[in-house]
Amino acid sequence: MTETGTGNGTVTDTVADAFIEVDRVEKVFDVRRRTGFLKRERRQVRAVDALSFTVARGEMVGYIGPNGAGKSTTIKMLTGILTPSGGRLRVAGIDPARERTRLAHRIGVVFGQRTTLWWDLPLIDSYRLAHRMYRIPDARYRENLDRLVELLDLGALLDVPVRQLSLGQRMRGDIAAALLHDPEVLYLDEPTIGLDVVSKARVREFLRGLRDERGTTVLLTTHDLQDIEQLCSRVMVIDHGRLMYDGPLAGLHEAGESERTLVLDLERELPPVDAPPPARVVRVEGPRQWLAFPASASAAPLVARLAAEYPLVDLSVREPDIEAVIARMYEERASA
Repeated sequence: MTETGTGNGTVTDTVADAFIEVDRVEKVFDVRRRTGFLKRERRQVRAVDALSFTVARGEMVGYIGPNGAGKSTTIKMLTGILTPSGGRLRVAGIDPARERTRLAHRIGVVFGQRTTLWWDLPLIDSYRLAHRMYRIPDARYRENLDRLVELLDLGALLDVPVRQLSLGQRMRGDIAAALLHDPEVLYLDEPTIGLDVVSKARVREFLRGLRDERGTTVLLTTHDLQDIEQLCSRVMVIDHGRLMYDGPLAGLHEAGESERTLVLDLERELPPVDAPPPARVVRVEGPRQWLAFPASASAAPLVARLAAEYPLVDLSVREPDIEAVIARMYEERASA
């Protein structure tokens, strides 16, 4: 048995059942910077540091952390784009760096800030290229294309040049392109970045169906905790190249003592509402009040009580910032 995780949350997998295996992987970059006239200093930056985890076949895992934590570097090593400086990687039993072409037929990748689609060509032309590049059988290609076009609402966009698509439309187009060849594992790097609420909901709904119907293994990196809450039962937190947490999202909130914020809009200006502990009012501006409550707790009982006792006009719930959660975890470790 291989056990991965921290004291705050542990996930145990049998190595034989692991689809993705990361064993003490490191990635070190040589960086040169100018220190004076005609002088440069060379130093090493450790982007990933002794990282170990396993992901079972069919599992959907959130992989989160602040900017520069090492998330994208990990994804690039798992796809074979980067070669590890040390340690061992296996995806479906394949070493990504040594057998990148062979692995490419078994994985799909979506980078939220970069597109794999042909910028000046109609969307359908990118799919036709994938058809040839991956040597997808004609019948399977047509079946997959029809299914993806329907599920992702791409029918009216197939003849539109990619450069004319909105960000949400292009993102859905990228996801379809990554899935045409029936990959066994899908890497999603910020797939909902910059999307509006409707586009985010559509992408999340599609990914839930992919998980439930196809059993595709998914590794999802995102700054949006709602992506994790709605799609993943397990979350891994990486910072400074190290795995800080591996377990359920509720355990992460408990480890970082994170809080959500309930924003109330009342009919008129009132004194701070009488919130049941552990919820508390943290700010009041006219008829609007902000209440903090533990992120691991449900908002429903709190909302129900306040709605029964106060004249509400509107309300919203704001999720905790992942950087703040990680900072709190660091503080706790430093003081321990």
